[in-house]
Amino acid sequence: MEALPVIRETGRFLRREITKVGQQDIETKQAHDYVTYVDKTSEQQLVKGLKKILPNAGFLTEEKTILQDRGDLFWIIDPLDGTTNYIHQLPPYSISVALVSKNNLVGGIVYEVSHDELFYAWKNGGAFLNGKQIRTSATSNFSESFYATGFPFRDYSYINPYMDLLKYFMEHTQGLRRLGSAAVDLVYTACGRFDGFFEYSLAPWDVAGGAIILQEAGGIVSDFSGNNNFLYGEEIIAGNPHLHSQILEIIKRYIQH
Repeated sequence: MEALPVIRETGRFLRREITKVGQQDIETKQAHDYVTYVDKTSEQQLVKGLKKILPNAGFLTEEKTILQDRGDLFWIIDPLDGTTNYIHQLPPYSISVALVSKNNLVGGIVYEVSHDELFYAWKNGGAFLNGKQIRTSATSNFSESFYATGFPFRDYSYINPYMDLLKYFMEHTQGLRRLGSAAVDLVYTACGRFDGFFEYSLAPWDVAGGAIILQEAGGIVSDFSGNNNFLYGEEIIAGNPHLHSQILEIIKRYIQH
């Protein structure tokens, strides 16, 4: 994929800057939602590099450093997924990029920068980690499964049932982790480190790159209703093909629309 060197170069920038970000560099977009010059510069570097590859493609980006343009072909970019982790010098943090053609995800890249792990996939082409093909886990027994999730930080409308849901997963699985980067949660599920992932109050740039990587690794992605509106519907369930339906059934018990 021609975009991989662009993502790696931007990752090198993130690594160089991580010890330089001070409190004076942190802006608050809204409660618990932060941005730094690193996010913005990273996004500008990605846009510049990707424009050279597909000059006519538009962009949907988190920091909106460029005109937002969702045409027939556009990139979705999160220049730094896990900003709160990053400003505390805590892994993981990542770059997430996806390509959308006629409303379909056709390519995705997630670069977990701190461990130099580059995940990527393209439609019907398989999913890869640093050049080696990856697959989801084969776990089928819910009690033996291991999950990632995220905590709501701006939308607390489901906070009470969500806490009950987390309690259920804590009591009935091998464990539940909150890493702080949805893109990383998705690709870790794609390569079998997690058996599934779920979260709500997410934006398209949080999930787009990781979602197609997980699908190409054999996983299943949906919203909390079991439908396909995970990209813009602000909620996602991702799992291996044996467990996705079980995760969906459990979430439906606790969170009803």
